[in-house]
Amino acid sequence: MRRAPLRSHLITALLAPILLLTLAGCEDTPPAGTGAGFAGLGESAEGFAQARPGTPLRFPEDHGAHPDYRIEWWYLTANLEDDTGEPMGLQWTLFRQALSPPNETPPTASQPPGVWVADQLWMAHLAISRGERHAVAERFARSHSADPIRDRTGQAGAVAQPFRAWLDDWTLATRVEEPDADTFERLTLTAFDGEGESRIGYRLELTAEGPLVLHGDAGFSQKSADGQGSMYVSQPFWRVEGEVTLDGETHVVGGQGWLDREWSSQLLGPEQAGWDWFSLHLDDGHRLMAFQLRGGGEAGGDYRSGTWITPEGEPRALAPQELSLTPLASSRVAGREVPTRWRLEVPSADLDLIVEAPHSERWMDTSVPYWEGEVVARDHDNDERLGTGYLEMTGY
Repeated sequence: MRRAPLRSHLITALLAPILLLTLAGCEDTPPAGTGAGFAGLGESAEGFAQARPGTPLRFPEDHGAHPDYRIEWWYLTANLEDDTGEPMGLQWTLFRQALSPPNETPPTASQPPGVWVADQLWMAHLAISRGERHAVAERFARSHSADPIRDRTGQAGAVAQPFRAWLDDWTLATRVEEPDADTFERLTLTAFDGEGESRIGYRLELTAEGPLVLHGDAGFSQKSADGQGSMYVSQPFWRVEGEVTLDGETHVVGGQGWLDREWSSQLLGPEQAGWDWFSLHLDDGHRLMAFQLRGGGEAGGDYRSGTWITPEGEPRALAPQELSLTPLASSRVAGREVPTRWRLEVPSADLDLIVEAPHSERWMDTSVPYWEGEVVARDHDNDERLGTGYLEMTGY
């Protein structure tokens, strides 16, 4: 789910009609169609590869793009503190959506690959949060699956080795120079928008202090009782250091990050209207990913799943019945009621948490809007602070 399963956060990139109009320079954007499921993620994807149990994952190849799948994202969130101890949150996401299956409309001599012959749409989101302030930027690009992206000259793309994912000058790229090393272990994220007092962005160094985590069944994350799902991998062990610029002021920051990688062709069932996704860094070193898709469960109920991760990075998949996610309080945000206080229970891990957003104004007013922001996890019984993380909510 970016989570998110969806994570989110995100998914925006999936609205091809809207993006086509936006990328073509239209001034007016029509309202999104209802589609099948949230943002059309339940639509049939005939001709594309399907995420299935037993699909082998291969690294470093799977750090790069998968144009044979319809949708994909690279999704980073981070809980940071600046040099005064003030909490800050950030998000950076790169989304890719294919408009047609590979080779369905190949380029020709008269129409070579390029910005006007596109079968891939790209979207990137940047967000920074500090106190009540929540700043957001969004960019779009297009490409063709036949573009020679390995020369890294296109407007957007993602290459596995050496790793680089980018849209214009917003770039997530390796800092590893050794040719035989894992170039996903140390990354630099650079993304800025605006000028002067309105400038926002960051330059950050990410260092992995634990292994990649495969969710679900060896990387296949089921999203409904009917079997739809995605290939889902996370790096929840990032140490993050660098500088963040907000409203023209630059802050030295440090903290923890979580990066999700998902690719799929039909992520949801048609009746699923949205999701709630949590990623938590607990103070004892454990990590937790948990989500529920509203609808798509047995007898029409919600579908839940998650992963309990040890400090050493060993994952344990959580079945739907092992998780309980209960909204306790809502906030009025962007003209709608959004649940910003939750009870999250995982009895098998002896976990009973209250997860709450310290600030409710974390609305992503992007092409397809959603809520994404920092949360604090506390013990349900004694209110002891146990960790921090991020929450993403769509379809409200």
